[in-house]
Amino acid sequence: MQSNLNLLHSIYANCSDVVFRTFYIGGTIKANLLFVEGLSNCDSIDMYVITPLLKEDIAGFADMKQLAERIISVSDAKPIATIEDCVWYAANGYPVLLCENEAQGLALGLSKWEKRGIEEPSAEVGIRGPREGFTETLRVNTSQIRRIIKSPRLKMETMKIGDYTQTNVTLAYIEGLADKTLIEEVKNRLHRIRIDGILESGYIEEMIEDMPYSPFPQLLSTERPDVTCGNLMEGRIAILSEGTPFVLIAPVTLFSLLQSSEDYYQRFWIATITRWLRYMFTLISLLLPSIYVAVLTFHQEMVPGSLLISMASSREAVPFPAFIEALIMEVTFEALREAGVRLPKQIGAAVSIVGALVIGQAAVQAGLVSAPMVIVVAITGISSFMVPRYIVGIAIRMLRFPLIFLAGTLGLLGIMMGIIAIVLHLCGLRSFGIPYLASVAIPKGGELKDIFVRAPWWMMNTRPHLTGDYDQYRQSASQKPGPERGDEK
Repeated sequence: MQSNLNLLHSIYANCSDVVFRTFYIGGTIKANLLFVEGLSNCDSIDMYVITPLLKEDIAGFADMKQLAERIISVSDAKPIATIEDCVWYAANGYPVLLCENEAQGLALGLSKWEKRGIEEPSAEVGIRGPREGFTETLRVNTSQIRRIIKSPRLKMETMKIGDYTQTNVTLAYIEGLADKTLIEEVKNRLHRIRIDGILESGYIEEMIEDMPYSPFPQLLSTERPDVTCGNLMEGRIAILSEGTPFVLIAPVTLFSLLQSSEDYYQRFWIATITRWLRYMFTLISLLLPSIYVAVLTFHQEMVPGSLLISMASSREAVPFPAFIEALIMEVTFEALREAGVRLPKQIGAAVSIVGALVIGQAAVQAGLVSAPMVIVVAITGISSFMVPRYIVGIAIRMLRFPLIFLAGTLGLLGIMMGIIAIVLHLCGLRSFGIPYLASVAIPKGGELKDIFVRAPWWMMNTRPHLTGDYDQYRQSASQKPGPERGDEK
């Protein structure tokens, strides 16, 4: 034991938070308990480990496992045989017990550290649905998933990634729903990661996506357990990482990123109308500024005469062409929105709203921009808030600027070229081998029931077809409710 202690002391040199507690078991056998203050429960260590061992005579015990079973009152006790295991368990809050003349140590499940409570995700707020979100503690997150999906077919495999952080990353899937080939592909991509540390799931996302240069996300990140469980029951895979509330879902399609969890909690016709509004305003947020620039610069004949006269009079004192005017307003709006996000919550919203009003009004009165351009940028900004996923909204905001440039140089022809380029890119995009537009390009099994409309639950009998073999049916047929159903036995 002494040689192991000397090695551990050298490893933890200049570590004031690491405690080496030496005592004698039964007053005769020397032992040492290694733990990290702030990660281990000191009260439980005193009550369930040190106190029983000081009073107990352990003569006759064969090994550390038998000692744990009969004296130490800790449910989670693991024998360890290497220094690497000792360091890893100590870093995860497990006190490590080393005894004289024993080849193995004992890692005790007495970890305890400060953690954030379960709260509603601020970025995925809904009117109807669960109010709880993931936290930065991995086991709290896995327990929330397990609490919803109680079937033993829900599998969770954990691995360590990061040379220094040794971050626990858990792969969650439902056996029989997720394709085995997809599971192996996700495992292989995770095992290929060689990095010094994982601080957030965004590190993993950039390391395992199919096309890293695409502006569109190829994995869904969510803070909601209900969203995660819904995707698991559709045959997808969830990747949970220690230290972040954001869970990655793979694979995804473009339309799954434009869907909200609340679509499945509201009445189906309300969800369908909301979904169509979302699609329409997503296109508006992408195309409206560029169409305005193109029409005003090259295609004035498309504007009715009275409206054209009104727009021309409002632009009479503006010294910039519509292209430069649009760029100025868009960059200013994006700067105000980003400032509102970074500022404290109490003043962030007020600064962004008041800043937009003051700057827009002042710019119009100063003759730097026209009033119609302010209206167009405002409508575009409001439309972008309809996108349910923040990362998708960022991609649309990025693509808006090249489309404005094409509209200012080539008019509507340039916009058409930009749209064709975006569609071709989306057609070639993959998420773990699944086409990004698979839901509409190659629909299978009635998948259109959950794309352009949200069909009632009693009609959605089949799951989406992602890849390989899968359990096609999620419920029995003839689930449609009605008065006559009440008489059936």
